[in-house]
Formats: sequence, C-alpha cells, structure tokens
Amino acid sequence: MSKLLLVEDDEFSRDMLSRRLTRQGFEMVVAADGREAIQAARQHRPDLIVMDLDMPVMDGHTAIRALQNDHRTFKIPIVVLSAHSSSEDVHQALAAGCRSFETKPIVLKRLLERIAEILGADASAPGN
Repeated sequence: MSKLLLVEDDEFSRDMLSRRLTRQGFEMVVAADGREAIQAARQHRPDLIVMDLDMPVMDGHTAIRALQNDHRTFKIPIVVLSAHSSSEDVHQALAAGCRSFETKPIVLKRLLERIAEILGADASAPGN
C-alpha cells in the first residue's frame, strides 16, 4: 500500500479527497499548509505528495522548494493541485521540482493515473 501526503488548506476538500484516495487503497497522511507538509514528509516519509499551492502559513511553492532542498525529502515526488493553471503557474511548479500539475476541480481518474504513472516509474527506477 502506497502512502500519500495530501496537503490542502480547505478542510472540506482535504477530507473529501483523503476519503476518496483511501477508498482507492492508499494510506493517507494529511496536512493543512506547507509548514505542516514539511514536518509530515520528514516524519511519515510518504511515497508521494499531493500539494495545493495557495495556502496560508506557507504556500505550496515555498514548501516544494524546502522539500526539494532537504536531503530527507528531496526524492519524494510531488503532484501539484491548483485552481491557478496559467502557463506561469505550471512552469513555476515544475521548475520548483514537482512531477505533475493537476488543475482543480480535481478529476479523480486523471489524478489516479498520474499517481500510478509516477509511483510505477519510481518503483522501476534503479536503486529503488
């Protein structure tokens, strides 16, 4: 069972997506902002992080950079979820180190496909 860290400040969205991903067989860890995400990633070592960008306390861009610069978390793949989907938003997220960018509202089937692609690729990579 793969462990996912879901980072979303909206409680309703966080709970709904967490339940849906749990039903798909994932072990879930949740965080409400970027600062919590960094702590949770260090503590729980998820297989993948699903992160919103627009959050209080610490936004997703800052959290992604911090995770990518931490020797304990830099290998964890990150999928960004955001309602902001301009080419600049996508470019910034990918440049910061995320693997995929999914727009809100979330299409669960597409998100699950991205997660499977990333986890499958990581599982077959040398050294994993």
